Amino acid sequence: MNQLRTSTDDVFINCPFDRQFAAIFDALIFTIYACGFRPRSARELDDGGQARLEKLYAIIEQCRYGIHDLSRTELDDEFRLPRFNMPFELGVYLGAKRYGGKLQKDKRLIIFDIEQYRYQKFISDLSGMDIHAHGNDVEVAISEARNWLANVSRRKLPSGPNLVKAFRRFKHDLPTIAQALDFDADALPYVDFERFLVNWLLEASAED
Repeated sequence: MNQLRTSTDDVFINCPFDRQFAAIFDALIFTIYACGFRPRSARELDDGGQARLEKLYAIIEQCRYGIHDLSRTELDDEFRLPRFNMPFELGVYLGAKRYGGKLQKDKRLIIFDIEQYRYQKFISDLSGMDIHAHGNDVEVAISEARNWLANVSRRKLPSGPNLVKAFRRFKHDLPTIAQALDFDADALPYVDFERFLVNWLLEASAED
């Protein structure tokens, strides 16, 4: 990797992108933006002129912070195989922190799973690391992510309960926002979801 300084505003999100995880993914994106950071993930990789893996390396290199979720370990219905993307991206992130030079050593990360010690059954090399359990609960994920960001960044951030309330309001408003612009709220492209979210946060901040 090139010796680039990581951005103190960029947060890499490594998590499942399926419908079953969508509520927590949306909540993490909301929390990161509401706390003044910028979420980064493989969802933004849509440039056919560059290999996907190289783009992933570049995003990870640029991010000071990383949220990694290992909760998706079950076999899929079609091939009866697990998804390995999340453990792989966690390994790349840890490798960047360990071997990426002095400008990458400041990386910080949090690892989520459904249960705190479940990882020992499928990735025992993480033994000794502090795994955070969200139990597939959106509000727990918001509070855990917020508390971790406050700890590693030392910034003054909105409280967990306030973020949960704001996220509920946003989700309540989202169908109306989407419908007004001829979008389906249940099938929003990621770039449009981000745009609606950022605009909603700006308007909510102006009203306070």
